[in-house]
Amino acid sequence: MPPTLASLVRASALKLTVLAGGDRLDAPVRWVHTSELDDPTPYLEGGELLLTTGLKLGTDAEALRAYVYRLADAGVVGLGFGVGLGHDAVPEALVSAAEQRGLPLLRVPRPTPFIAISKAVSAAIAAEQYKAVTASLEAQRELTRAALAPDGTGALLSRLAAHLDGWAALYDASGAVVAASPDWAGRRAARLGGEIERLRARPAPASAAVAGPGGTDDRVEIQSLGTGRRPRGFLAVGTAERLETSDRYVVQAAVALLTLSLEQSGSLQDAERRFGAALLRMLLAGESGHARTVAGRRYGTLLERPVRVLVVQPAPRQDRAERDDPQAALALLADQVEAAAARAAEPLLAELDGPRLTVLAADGGAVLAACAELVGAAEELAAGLSAAASADAVPAAGGQAERALAVARRRGRALVEHGEVGAGSILPLLGDEAVRAFAEGLLRPLHDHDATSRGDLVRSLRAWLSRHGQWDAAAADLGVHRHTLRYRMRRVEEILGRSLDDPDVRMELWLALKSDG
Repeated sequence: MPPTLASLVRASALKLTVLAGGDRLDAPVRWVHTSELDDPTPYLEGGELLLTTGLKLGTDAEALRAYVYRLADAGVVGLGFGVGLGHDAVPEALVSAAEQRGLPLLRVPRPTPFIAISKAVSAAIAAEQYKAVTASLEAQRELTRAALAPDGTGALLSRLAAHLDGWAALYDASGAVVAASPDWAGRRAARLGGEIERLRARPAPASAAVAGPGGTDDRVEIQSLGTGRRPRGFLAVGTAERLETSDRYVVQAAVALLTLSLEQSGSLQDAERRFGAALLRMLLAGESGHARTVAGRRYGTLLERPVRVLVVQPAPRQDRAERDDPQAALALLADQVEAAAARAAEPLLAELDGPRLTVLAADGGAVLAACAELVGAAEELAAGLSAAASADAVPAAGGQAERALAVARRRGRALVEHGEVGAGSILPLLGDEAVRAFAEGLLRPLHDHDATSRGDLVRSLRAWLSRHGQWDAAAADLGVHRHTLRYRMRRVEEILGRSLDDPDVRMELWLALKSDG
């Protein structure tokens, strides 16, 4: 504990006497300063015990009162007045002003040199610092021993929480809580998702001090973990009081140990990701036999069960805000998918290749469900999901996912499954600009004819095609004779230079009319 005025008064060798402010002697003394100036405040920082003999103070009551008030406003914790040199006794006006302002006033007898008080404070501060360093070193050794235990992460968090008399939690790269101590802290730590999200946007190492979640009185500090630009995890600690310097040393030791552990495991995870990505490419290339041989038992029964392929890309720019970073969103999604697979103990294969994330996971599993939920929450992403397929049919599943993704991007959807594409209508796809341009070019000669001549060829062509070439029914819809309709269809053939007997021509004209509106 740092030195206080009370500890100095208890030091019998100093022979100090309390004249005022006896109820404020527990204030810690940061340093001792000696000054004979009538206004020493420009040279003070606050927290000092000021010593003076009052040589320049005189006995004017108003001047002494102003002097005391200046010291109190500057944050001085106490005033020591040395008698026997400038004054035989402490002026009553000074004592009265100190009582009024609540500033502790100590009488320093003539035999007690000011240097003795300075040495006593300096020795106490040094002893406190030594004690703090010794305690922090011992705590760091305890953390290191805990980190080497079988459950190193859990043991380390437990020791850290006990040392801080608070709680500690570890998050993975996606911001999910992976461990907490005590057990109840997991729920509290989970409510810091927004703060973790903001810290993730800053290069590691980074830290933030925030208020306790859910209106608690905790003081929470969060540190990112990792040596690269993307954090590999986060550490949060919550305490009732502000962390002391020695406590911060201990937290930094925990950060170093956790970073080392995450970097080592991260290197293995990176190798695992590269292996999984290579295996996924083999399956998409139709080399399922080689993929099974290479995978062995590493992925359990994943390649023997029905699987699905998910392909994710950034949504078209008009569908998202300019401030969004789709590449960062893809990287975060990859981390979140891995975290979901770890929590569900499900294997998966994934590859993040530029602005594209491809995932292969078991049909009906928790991983795909998590993927759908995460993609739906990310406005800057679009995804396509294949139908269930065997490992041998992964190339076809990959194609299905690609086509579903194209539909999702065109329609502004977050996720489209291959089954929706087949079960839906092709007509919404005609909104593509290229299709509109084709329709306009194909039908322009007919529109030009109708604008300058009689005949109403576009409307007649639409009625004839909608009636599947039935002359009487189409003529009745138009309110004209069937011979008139036959004449108009011959004019359509002449103007377009195409035969309406060709089913391909009829199909193209019908789709063009649908796109033309």
